[in-house]
Amino acid sequence: MMRKLYVLVSVLLLLATSFGCLALQTLPPPAVTPQAEVTVVTPPTPTPWIVAPPDAAIIELETQVEAVYTAVGDAVVNIAVTSIGYDYFFNPLPSEGSGSGFVYDAQGYIVTNYHVIENAQEIQVTFADGATFTGTVIGSDSTYDLAVIKIDAGDYPLRPIPLGDSDVIRVGQFVVAIGNPFGLGQTVTFGVISSLERVIESPDGRYIGEAIQTDAAINPGNSGGPLLDLEGRVIGVNAQIVSPSQANAGIGFAIPANAVKRVVPELISEGRYRHPWMGVRFFPVSLSQQLAASFTELGAEVPDRGVLILGVEPDMPAAKAGLRGGNRSVNTPYGTIMVGGDAILAIDGVAVASPSKLIAYLETYTRPGETIQVTVLRDNEEITLPVTLGERP
Repeated sequence: MMRKLYVLVSVLLLLATSFGCLALQTLPPPAVTPQAEVTVVTPPTPTPWIVAPPDAAIIELETQVEAVYTAVGDAVVNIAVTSIGYDYFFNPLPSEGSGSGFVYDAQGYIVTNYHVIENAQEIQVTFADGATFTGTVIGSDSTYDLAVIKIDAGDYPLRPIPLGDSDVIRVGQFVVAIGNPFGLGQTVTFGVISSLERVIESPDGRYIGEAIQTDAAINPGNSGGPLLDLEGRVIGVNAQIVSPSQANAGIGFAIPANAVKRVVPELISEGRYRHPWMGVRFFPVSLSQQLAASFTELGAEVPDRGVLILGVEPDMPAAKAGLRGGNRSVNTPYGTIMVGGDAILAIDGVAVASPSKLIAYLETYTRPGETIQVTVLRDNEEITLPVTLGERP
């Protein structure tokens, strides 16, 4: 009985499998739906953000800067200098440097910095269009850091840049600097006058008064190039920067145009500039106040203002006028200092608080042969003495 039942179930399973396979074989294939055409959608370009609408004043300023460069760019030159140095065995070693300059007049005179051409053996002057001429130093002055180079331009057109009045410029006024920083030709930078009447140190250790401070980018190679107002006039000659990295840090200095007007004509006519001279040695009272305790212990009286006269050169203007130097020495961390002499308080009524201010005043406002009124403190009493200036040796 069980065997018959097993056979019956087997037959039924076989039939079910057969019919299932048949059903699978006869099912129609699935319908294939045609794919729709793919459309690539490009996202719209975003509208730029407008921080502020175009301003007519800004557009006018841009146009003015462009106009300055167009007007004077051809008169700014690159100055390549070859100089000779020496190694430890005194063998000559040529070295190269570069700076900038600008056309002073149609006779071929080029103004630049003294430190650009210092010790120069060969000078090449190159204009914006590539025209190159050999330059010769006509005159130089290390105190004002100015020099004049002469080129024989032949028929080449020279377009001098006019000099402006540096006494009427203002802090905040826009300025343009053109030069050749790092040897890159015809570079324009833009900024403002940051400050006026700065006193900066000269290459010879003396001082230049009335220097112009600007944040227009000035880098090595800009030296000697013009600092211009927006009317294309030279208001200064770019000379120095303050930067630990020797690259632009937003503090640059230019020699004022009015100093150029005084110095350059004499460099052209005489090859040098005559500097005023009193014939005294100074010490800053402000510095000596820091050493007041040391002076007091040594029994030395120190004035509380002005510039202390350490010594007076014999037969020099100060000595002839009766100014007095120190009469006894005091040892200090700054060396031996002569005390007991006059302290200069003012020149022509203008107070002087440091040797740099005194020298800058003499350089800016006086000439050899002129008589100035020097106010000194002597034995706690102010007296004024006329001093006729000589020429610095």
